[in-house]
Formats: sequence, structure tokens, C-alpha cells
Amino acid sequence: MSTAPEVAAETIERCRCAAAANRASAARRGNVVCLTRENADDCVIVADLHGNRLNFRKLLAVADMANQPRRHLIMQEVCHGGPEYPGEMGGCMSHLLLEDCIRLKTEYPERFHFLLSNHELAELGDYPICKSRRMLNVLFRCGINEMYGAAGEEVRSAYLEFLASCPLAVRIGEGVFVTHSCPDRCDREPFDASIFERPLSCADYKNGSPAFKLVWGRDFRAANADAFARQVNAEVLIHGHEPCEAGFSAPNKRQVILDGCGSRATYLILPVGPKLTQADVVGRIKSLHRG
Repeated sequence: MSTAPEVAAETIERCRCAAAANRASAARRGNVVCLTRENADDCVIVADLHGNRLNFRKLLAVADMANQPRRHLIMQEVCHGGPEYPGEMGGCMSHLLLEDCIRLKTEYPERFHFLLSNHELAELGDYPICKSRRMLNVLFRCGINEMYGAAGEEVRSAYLEFLASCPLAVRIGEGVFVTHSCPDRCDREPFDASIFERPLSCADYKNGSPAFKLVWGRDFRAANADAFARQVNAEVLIHGHEPCEAGFSAPNKRQVILDGCGSRATYLILPVGPKLTQADVVGRIKSLHRG
């Protein structure tokens, strides 16, 4: 079912335009996008869609970007998961949701922000992820090749160019910091926060790097959250990464975790400017499917 060569060429060019938009964002400082009263009224935040384009379409309807000119949309982690192409090795279709995000970046270059997450970092660094005895990276490549045939590798390289340009965090006002996850044991060994200020290199895609620790961490102890919050000068931390049966969780007094993948998917709309507490943030969490 390979597409015509011109479709692949259009996809590659769109990836390059989106990567350029990431790098040129006026709100970006290093690897952090900074939202203030000057550039935003509010922002919609969702996490971990993993190929779920139904949830993505519902999210776009909620965000209503075309009619909300000072609204920003923050997303993370769409690769690996969701529907697959027919056949034994048809592959994962989640690359289409990545393309949806790339298209959004070209449509709203200053107001759409896609954060680097562990599954996308795994693509950049060829770090294997295996679930249910299936290699997700291989399924992802099979899906790209199913769609684009001989142009598959060139399209994948363009995806990677976009992913390599993505920010690691969004700072909302003075106190809210959004990242895919939180590094482990920050209370015992300070995290290398210079990763938020300097350009990423290929070494940052590998196991053990500060970027790897940031997106793969699962240490939700209060002491760890407090230490990381101090390092990034934040009061509230918002993440994805961790599946949540209820669609979200608040494992301590600092962190809020969102899960946008399943039937209990949630999202946030936060005002930009007022100082927000964790209780304020939790009180604004909404179900994507129950209105």
C-alpha cells in the first residue's frame, strides 16, 4: 500500500519545516518553552497518546486553536502503540499521529509544542523498547515502510530531524514546569539541569544521559519531586510517562501525571499568569471523553 513518491516528498519537507519552527520559536529558551502573559492566555496539556488518533481528534476539538488565538497546545509521546497495518508484519500506525503533530507545528509554529519523551528518544537513540514480546521500534519502522515503501528510511530520517529539534520542557508562568517525567534520585545526586540550556547531541539520546534520565525516570517520592522542583525553580510539576487507571494521578504534593491514551484520558487547560498550586492544577483536570 505504498504511497506515491510525491507524498513522501511532501512529508519530508513538512518535517523539515516543523523542525525549523521548533528551533525558531520566539518563546524558546534553550530547550525550554516559556509561556507568559505576553505570549499566551492559556494552554491545553495532554500526555501519552501512543497512536490514539481518536483521542487526538477530540483533543483538537477541545483546544479549538483556530478560534483561540492566544491558546497554546502542549503534547508529548505519540509514537508506539495504537492500530497496526494489516498483515503479519504490517507494523505500527502511530507514525501517522507523529505526522499529525508535525503538521500542527507547521500550522501553529508559535503555539503548538511537542515535548521530547522516552519513546521518541528511543527512536532517536535506537534504544530498544519491548512490550508483550514485541519490539516496538521494529513495528514502528515496519509501519513507516508499509506506508512509504522505498522512501521509508528517508521519511524516518525526517521524523528524527523533527524529534531532535523538540524542546524538553514548557514553563508556564512562574511556577509550573511540564516535562515528560522526572529524573530519579535528584535528592541524592543533583540532576544535570544544563540539559535545559544547551543544544542536544547524539550522546544525549543514549542510556544514562541527562535527557535519558529526564524522560525515563519513575521516582515519584516526595523528596525527589521537591529536589527536582528546586532545581528547575518550580512549584508544580506536570508529567506523562506513567499509565494512570483513573486518567491522572498526584503521587505527592508537587507532581501531577496525565494519561491521554485510553478511554479515561484526561487533559488540562491552565491559565498563564496566575500562580497555581497543585490543588489548582488537579481541579482543572478534565476527562477527554466525558466532557
